[in-house]
Amino acid sequence: MGPKAMHDITDWNEEWKQQWSRYRDASMEQTGAAYWDDADAARDFYRTSQEHRDTRVDPILDGLPLRPESRVLDIGAGPGAIAIPAARRVRHVTAVEPAGGMYSVLEENLAAEGVDNVDVVKKLWEEVDIATDLAGPYDIVFAKNSLSVPDIRDAIVKMHEASSDYVAIYWFAGATPWEMLSLALWPALHGRAFAVPPKCNLIYNLLYAMGVYPNIESTPLPHRYPFPSADAAVEYFAPQVLARTPVQREVLRTYLLDHMERDGSALVIPGHSHHVKIWWKKEDHPIV
Repeated sequence: MGPKAMHDITDWNEEWKQQWSRYRDASMEQTGAAYWDDADAARDFYRTSQEHRDTRVDPILDGLPLRPESRVLDIGAGPGAIAIPAARRVRHVTAVEPAGGMYSVLEENLAAEGVDNVDVVKKLWEEVDIATDLAGPYDIVFAKNSLSVPDIRDAIVKMHEASSDYVAIYWFAGATPWEMLSLALWPALHGRAFAVPPKCNLIYNLLYAMGVYPNIESTPLPHRYPFPSADAAVEYFAPQVLARTPVQREVLRTYLLDHMERDGSALVIPGHSHHVKIWWKKEDHPIV
């Protein structure tokens, strides 16, 4: 490959943009934003996070250097699954959340749980002005599965600038169970191949090219989707794969029946993902 390493000659930010473009084209612009504008979907998400707190919430909280005096910035906070329990451990949390449903449920949850040290900014991260929208710098800045941004370099630079100490990005390695479902069904449902969005390797490679040599931790996560019936499973997955017609729904049903397992009285769709945490200390890694 020559004397210049691959990370020096590849434009990882441009690769990120191209992979997002292919994903949005293949998925017919179904990127999830409209789904999270629905408050009921946001409530379901929050309820699920609480049911699986031991694997989805507590490891995140325990892996962040939260202290009573900490000020924390949670980018893409959703309904508050991390922001609310974090707020009970620290002095202040700023939660950035653009989706209408997520934002409204976050406000509901803050009020219901009596948490008063969280500020909420209803903006996309790429639209946030760190000088006027935020009260930084923050001891800890993190984004959990929320950097679906058009320009990942700009997003990282902004996170770095908003932090005084610690920055963490959580993302996925490899296709997730919901992406595997689309990869399997998209040709039959929509007459085209599906494309997955960019993964954590691009984030790591871009950081490396920017002069940041981050820590990386990978955690395998099991996913089990229990349903009382095949009909219930079809209802759950149909919006995700855009199965709208009777023919499309029958294709989905056939696939699910082939992959379901019986667990007592429930039918279960099993799966797994690899969740990756990429983090660094600001003082150790000035961005170039």
